[in-house]
Amino acid sequence: MSVRLRLMIMMFLEYFIWGAWAVEMGGYMGAVLRFSGINIAWIYNSTAIGAMISPLFLGYLADRLFSSEKMVGILHLLGAVLLAAAATQAQFLPLFVIMVTYGIIYTPTLALTNSISFHHIGNPDEEFPVIRMLGTIGWIVAGLIVGLVFRPNQEVLGASAFLYLAAAASLALGLFSFLLPYTPPKARQEQEAEAPPAEEETDRQSIVHLLTTDRSFLVFAVSSFLICIPLAQYYNLANLFFTQRGYPAPTALQTLGQMSEVVFMFLMPWFIARLGVKRMLALGMLAWVVRYACFGTLVFPVVLLGILLHGICYDFFFVASQIYVDNRVEVRQRARAQSFVAFLTYGAGMFVGGLIGGKIYDVYPPVNQAPVKIVALADNQEQSGMQSLPKWEDYVKQVLQVDLKKTPDPVVVLDQVPEKFVWELPNEGITVVYSRESLRKLLRAADGDGDGRVTRTEWLHGSSYRWPWIWFWPGLMAALTLSGFWLLFQEPKPEVVEGMIEEAPLGAGEGPEPQVG
Repeated sequence: MSVRLRLMIMMFLEYFIWGAWAVEMGGYMGAVLRFSGINIAWIYNSTAIGAMISPLFLGYLADRLFSSEKMVGILHLLGAVLLAAAATQAQFLPLFVIMVTYGIIYTPTLALTNSISFHHIGNPDEEFPVIRMLGTIGWIVAGLIVGLVFRPNQEVLGASAFLYLAAAASLALGLFSFLLPYTPPKARQEQEAEAPPAEEETDRQSIVHLLTTDRSFLVFAVSSFLICIPLAQYYNLANLFFTQRGYPAPTALQTLGQMSEVVFMFLMPWFIARLGVKRMLALGMLAWVVRYACFGTLVFPVVLLGILLHGICYDFFFVASQIYVDNRVEVRQRARAQSFVAFLTYGAGMFVGGLIGGKIYDVYPPVNQAPVKIVALADNQEQSGMQSLPKWEDYVKQVLQVDLKKTPDPVVVLDQVPEKFVWELPNEGITVVYSRESLRKLLRAADGDGDGRVTRTEWLHGSSYRWPWIWFWPGLMAALTLSGFWLLFQEPKPEVVEGMIEEAPLGAGEGPEPQVG
């Protein structure tokens, strides 16, 4: 097997693993585990937390003690164990601990796989984009498998089966990594020769100097942080939104965004040449405003347009940003400048945005709620509460007693509501008891056409969170960020734009972007 083929398989599996769990996780936590928005945010933020912690000690091991391919193998074998363990957890705290640990384990492999690739190819400008594109394909394939095979067969495979799929892929890459070509760790002497301490200090001072003396670069940096606050809500909540609204194959549906991204990557040089930096970045921000407006309509074809905008949302801002930074700073400062912008965006911005998005989600629960009795499983103590409709599948199985595989679209008739319905939620340690009056009230509210019959789609819409408001706030934040950027950012000099046009094809090959916070 050739070196290039092995590198392509490595990159495919690297992003297949991530794509297998990261997108589906939001819908799983919200619809199955019934986590609050803030808990969902913390689980997704585990990746950002891991990225900030792992360099403290794993970077030393990778740089000085272990060859890169063995490090990737060991980390992915450990990752397989953690993902399998995550599939067995239904409580927030143990799942959070596992996912933070997994974030520490997984995030270093992103840089290590890039390093392995660069070490073994002769012409990075031509060869790396092709190898890296296999990561995009891996992400898309994982999403299609989870969305079209695993989600429709949850009754047989289990709701957490996608985590086992990710664990299996991690195990496969862990073993395959030992077949990768030898890639020695960076020697301490080589690192010091490449970047002496005095020179590193000069680089840090130069970036600070750039921020304090170049208003446009400061505006760019602040805008990069601010735009990631609303975009985190897409990554954390979009799959749950599609699930609650009953849209077909949510995880597979979201892969249309990556397909759109690939198309716009190849068009980057053309757009940069005609739009310039300022319009390019502004159009990327505007796409986020339009995307959230599309989602807020709740109309499926319009929502689909919002997904397809992903190529503009990401490529026009984030890929263009990476290229802009490369051409704005000196060559020896590029790595440090890119790390700084990455910290602002995928670190601080996504972290803050995830928490804000989780809070917004919790503020807008379903409108249609009715009085219920809530019984604690531990001590049978009762208390009164308000609740929306129970889970469709649980009600249909218990009350209608139908096999959803044989009768996929049963109808609930308002005149045939039981005297009471007991909904057990062991993950939350409670049982919810609905009276006939409460069920009828909720079903009447869900009966959109008033025919006395509630379909699955009407049921889901009737128990859905208030998504128009949930999407309104990130759209507003993106619009305010766009306004400030447009007023304060100045178009860079022509030589910077020319450099961006030349570099665009390589930048385009480095997608896809992370789909989580």
